[in-house]
Amino acid sequence: MFRKNEKHLQKDLFGFQSSLPLGQQKLLYASEEYKFYEIIFCNIKEEDFKCLYSEKESRPNSPVNSMVSSLILKERKDWSYAELFNQIGFNLLTKTALGLERIDEVPFVPATLFYFQNKLDSHFKKTSENLLEKVFDHLTTTQVKSLKLKTNIQRTDSFLAGSNIRNYSRLQLLIEVLLRLYRIFSDDDKINFKELLSPYTTQKSEKYIYNLKGSELPKQIEKIGDIYYRLSNQIEDTYSGTREYEIFNRVYKEHFSVEEDKIRVKPSEELSSSSLQSPDDVDATYRKKNNTTSKGQSINIVETVNSANAIELINDIAVASNNTNDDKILNDRIEKVKSKTPKIEELHFDGAYGSEDNDKIFDKLNITQVQTAIKGRKSEVAITIIKRDNGYEVSCPNQKVIAVLGKKKYKAKFELSICSQCNLADKCSTIKNKRQRTYYFTEEDFLRNKRINSITKIPKERRKFRNNVEATVSEFKRKFHNGKLKVRGYFRTTLFAFSMAISINFGRIFRYMATI
Repeated sequence: MFRKNEKHLQKDLFGFQSSLPLGQQKLLYASEEYKFYEIIFCNIKEEDFKCLYSEKESRPNSPVNSMVSSLILKERKDWSYAELFNQIGFNLLTKTALGLERIDEVPFVPATLFYFQNKLDSHFKKTSENLLEKVFDHLTTTQVKSLKLKTNIQRTDSFLAGSNIRNYSRLQLLIEVLLRLYRIFSDDDKINFKELLSPYTTQKSEKYIYNLKGSELPKQIEKIGDIYYRLSNQIEDTYSGTREYEIFNRVYKEHFSVEEDKIRVKPSEELSSSSLQSPDDVDATYRKKNNTTSKGQSINIVETVNSANAIELINDIAVASNNTNDDKILNDRIEKVKSKTPKIEELHFDGAYGSEDNDKIFDKLNITQVQTAIKGRKSEVAITIIKRDNGYEVSCPNQKVIAVLGKKKYKAKFELSICSQCNLADKCSTIKNKRQRTYYFTEEDFLRNKRINSITKIPKERRKFRNNVEATVSEFKRKFHNGKLKVRGYFRTTLFAFSMAISINFGRIFRYMATI
């Protein structure tokens, strides 16, 4: 059954904090860990986790605020689980951060924390609700209000988060999946398929690959395709409920097809970036961005940015497959950002976020898009479209005209006599005819034009607001190891992302408080 942890609210007269000399007590209460206790630990809404526990009278849960805070501290300090448990057991500052006052007090055992994470994962799969996201949203909303931060201007960026998996070649992946399936076979099936699978089961997949010549690889993939085909027809009824078979079946469909009862190997160019990258992480996808390849997820951040703010805080985090375009991630998140920060008026981003769908939703939400770069070819002659009460005003470097609505598009007619004297006429996107030069556009063109030109309509000091979001990205990436996270899978990546966002915000608040 669920029970809130309120024990920390009543100070222990015999705890280690009370036994410290006054000088050390002062240092303790000024420490980062004690501020973590005040700012994070004490503000975690434990009741949000009540859904994970039975409503029947039973053994009470381990303290939720202790477990959530421990996950945040683990990412903040870049500890392994072994280091985390060691810190909880023997470090008085860590105990302070978790609201513990007795030297011998430990809030949970390792198995309980692992079980708690599994319950969070199960709850997410069942309901699509990430409870750690609720912790992040509650803490951030409270912090923004208490610090009186302005949220009318924000910025966003994304980065690749590689999964902690091996890089398999295509053949090695096919063999590895086969080996893992073989390990769950019954003794009888191991005997039945021994001859078929013996070239692979007697050695590790990398050893098998090592002994092959490059010219042999295509035939080897064809050979293993036949094995997949034969196994698929014989073992489905027996092993279809297992994780190993599900992965085997997925890989079989991704890499091969059956045509006229013959197995066909799909060419590499037919393989999707969403195809399985590793049997250890079924969520990881493949992407190449800025000449960097990654197998894993993509993390998108949104944070406040206003010169009047004492500090800036991250206020939205999203995790998506890394082959999801930035514009799609933003399209899925912008309404949520608006609901959390209703006063948002302006969002700064780079060229990857602009899209026709986003133009429409931003217009509906009345949020100005400030795009710092443009995808595609830039027009050499600037055409600006402005919405007026009497219609659309279209201007080029030399003229301004009011557009009229045609059958399908709006038409802006420019004076030919003026255009003929323009030295940019040959590069202009308008269409020349006998009487005028005409510019055709739609509502979608207007919204795109509005996005592209919005950066020219704000003060110069705001035009570089997006740049510093890269410093926030760097704070996340410092916890990577060779460009990879320590974890695997979509949900574990979300735990990292929200824990780190909470940690980064706390760090900024702690440093700010030290200056006032």
